[in-house]
Amino acid sequence: MLSGSTTLIAHLGYPTHTFKAPLVYNPWFESKGIDAVVVPMGVEAANYPDFLRALFTLTNIRGALVTMPHKVTTTELVDDLSRAARVAGAANAVLLREDGSLYADQFDGTGFVRGVLRKGFDPRGTRALVVGNGGVGSPIAASLAEAGVAALGLYDPSAGASAVLRGRLEEHFPELEVRTGSADPDGYDLVVNASPLGMDDHDPLPVDVTRLSPATFVGEVVMRQQFTPFLRAAMERGCAVQVGTDMLYEQIPAYLEFFGFGTTTPDELRAVSLLEDHPALGETEDPTS
Repeated sequence: MLSGSTTLIAHLGYPTHTFKAPLVYNPWFESKGIDAVVVPMGVEAANYPDFLRALFTLTNIRGALVTMPHKVTTTELVDDLSRAARVAGAANAVLLREDGSLYADQFDGTGFVRGVLRKGFDPRGTRALVVGNGGVGSPIAASLAEAGVAALGLYDPSAGASAVLRGRLEEHFPELEVRTGSADPDGYDLVVNASPLGMDDHDPLPVDVTRLSPATFVGEVVMRQQFTPFLRAAMERGCAVQVGTDMLYEQIPAYLEFFGFGTTTPDELRAVSLLEDHPALGETEDPTS
């Protein structure tokens, strides 16, 4: 139930039919008696800079979740960025601070790493391959670097995207070994599909799964279905996996803390989530922007 005192969290992106976050945040707010709501707002790229500035003139707005295609653009429109957002070159959360300034952070990577840790995979000292170096892959790579991986492989169809990310990683993590240009998963302890491959049933797999070791942990960001063709193929190889929605559930507690609403656990979120009531909402929250 909305009221005149309801605090707004905008959910900014385009198109909005893929958005899953409101189906998790809003039931949780209701269960805790918090007068706040996440509101999907469809805004195309050309209109986004003016819209963002106007949005934060509202007197009852606390912040915004940012998804495709605005994560990179957001870094140019705010007053300050977290270290994670600087390394990733993208932001997916904006907070209106008490002094009126806008502060942006990045939680995709945080959610992914928290998920693999919860499943018993410790990235410290391991070798990780991130396929897709855009708005999701970049923060995942940054968070893996912060988590202490020994080496990172980066692959993107756009060699320039990988090169830019490599440069930022080497600037902030000079001891980290970074390689680009190959999606061969051989020799990696962790392989992450952070690309949009898997959103369509006819997509090719992001890596040659015959090159995966059964000991490799495989992660996915696509949420079109719980087990994408890539994850199913990895499981057939004997790999442990993390599904796309795990990253979403793991990062929400960090978002809630960022916005000042306290915190929660993935189990509490799953208990009230309405995601399972909407099986048609299959696409990833944001695969590439």
